[in-house]
Order: sequence, then C-alpha cells, then structure tokens
Amino acid sequence: MVVFRINRRSGVATYLQIVRQVEQALRMGALEVGDRLPTAAQVAADTKVNPNTTLKAYRELERAGLAEVRQGAGTFITRALAPAQEGPDSPLRASLTTWMDEARSQGLTGEEVTALFRAVHSAVFPAETDG
Repeated sequence: MVVFRINRRSGVATYLQIVRQVEQALRMGALEVGDRLPTAAQVAADTKVNPNTTLKAYRELERAGLAEVRQGAGTFITRALAPAQEGPDSPLRASLTTWMDEARSQGLTGEEVTALFRAVHSAVFPAETDG
C-alpha cells in the first residue's frame, strides 16, 4: 500500500502530490494492477488532508486511466506504468554514479551534493519542487 507524504510548502497542489506519488509508486513497483488505494478517509486521517482533495486526486487518476472507482469497494489500480530507469544497468544510473564519484573526489559532502541536486532539480522541474 502507498503511504502519502504531503509537503504543504512545495507550491504543488495537494491533489497533484497524491497523483504523482501514485504514479511514482506504479513506476517503482510499489503499486500494481489490482491494488486497492487507501480510502479518502484513511488518507485524511494519515495526512490531515481534506477527503475531497483525495477524491479529486483519485478522479484525476481515473481520468488518466490508472485507477477505477468501484462503488462500495474502493479505488483500484487498473494500469501499470513503465518502470523508472533505475536498474543497475540503467544509463541514467550509470551517469549519476559517475557524477557522484566525481563530486566526492572534489571533496563535496553528502549534504552539499543533496543541496546541489535540489538546486538543479528546482531549476529544471520548478513545478515539482518539494521545497
């Protein structure tokens, strides 16, 4: 089951954060076709988000063909997404590993690498910045 993490300072609408987290869980294999999403009441209790916000996210997932609302049963995943390019043989992973090795060889700490990554991420994906 997916556990939603809401960042109220991110500038990203809460319902979109839920949609993106479901999409990411699908890409990573944490959610699969047939899995049931938590109820709006469960999400509200866990995240202090209005249940209507969760319902809006679930409607967006349904519109995208990723989920289906079954009256009285819940919301279920109906389609998988292509997995993220993250395997050990992924070209992106290899490039990132090379970059991380270079950053370490230049004396950057883990915190400095994270700060640099966040700065670049914010510049490249401004609408997705988590703060």
